[in-house]
Amino acid sequence: MPRFHRSIEIKAPIHKVFSFIEDPRNGPEVITNLIEVKNVSGKGQGSHYDWTWKMAGMRLKGESTFVEDVPDKRLVMKGKGDIESTWTYDMESRGEVTVLDLDIDYKIPIPLVGKLAEKVLLKRNEREGEMNLQNLKERLEV
Repeated sequence: MPRFHRSIEIKAPIHKVFSFIEDPRNGPEVITNLIEVKNVSGKGQGSHYDWTWKMAGMRLKGESTFVEDVPDKRLVMKGKGDIESTWTYDMESRGEVTVLDLDIDYKIPIPLVGKLAEKVLLKRNEREGEMNLQNLKERLEV
């Protein structure tokens, strides 16, 4: 299972960063491949939403649930459907700066992309993950 890990400093209070990430409706604003979020229900641990994702030109659909929600500290979302993933956001406040660690574990639907395309797709996902964090930083910095 591939894993993406990056850390970024965002010049914004931790509560602002946490609140933005905790609302899945904000995802398409900063995550380039997230096409749509709908049917959002609940808040915090146990909340749930449906999503449409674009990977290598293919539309993938699924649903995610918040399995861990520790205010201003940690969010963990598990997704299932056309692609399985776990997104873990760990946050630490350093004054006016929030240090955000993002870990994404995911399973590429090999039958959809083929074994040869897997390496290319992994590299593309790395670049897009870095771009998504940069988008988040730009959106939230005060």
